[in-house]
Amino acid sequence: MVTTKDKYLKRPSWDTYFMNIAEEVSTRATCIKRNVGAVIVKDKQILATGYNGAPNGMKHGAEVGCLREQLNVPSGTHHELCRGLHAEQNAIIQAARHGIHIDGATLYCTYMPCVICSKMIINSGINRIVFKGYYPDELAVQMLMESNIEVSLFEEKYENEKIESVELSDEEKERYNLSC
Repeated sequence: MVTTKDKYLKRPSWDTYFMNIAEEVSTRATCIKRNVGAVIVKDKQILATGYNGAPNGMKHGAEVGCLREQLNVPSGTHHELCRGLHAEQNAIIQAARHGIHIDGATLYCTYMPCVICSKMIINSGINRIVFKGYYPDELAVQMLMESNIEVSLFEEKYENEKIESVELSDEEKERYNLSC
């Protein structure tokens, strides 16, 4: 009797699923230097998303140039010299504009938050951050370590679900041209 071999589905873990969405959200970013995406999630439901870019109705750095680049400002410093808001800021603002409570939520972000975003995250009630890439901001690291927020580097994981073996009837073997 012919049976199919055991098969496994490669199914993303929840962290992988939401980080993949954050990566997709980052494709909307308008920053010349780095595209960042953020997703705020609670109880496996997306509450808000954000990407880095200029405020609504304002010209983007790609259109008018980047002051930080022109002044050779090192990454992780003088955030006030940027036209844009960070992805985390835009996600928190989107939730606030729509009256969505994010207390107890998880933030998935393609980069570790800067100190300004970290302070907003701490005060917003978000209790977990999962990030993919490092951002050079030591004060942000220090403040997040002092907070009660769980911070972790993203680790891609998959859940394997076994599909049971299936026995084929003689008719099915013939139909699919399978021999013993």
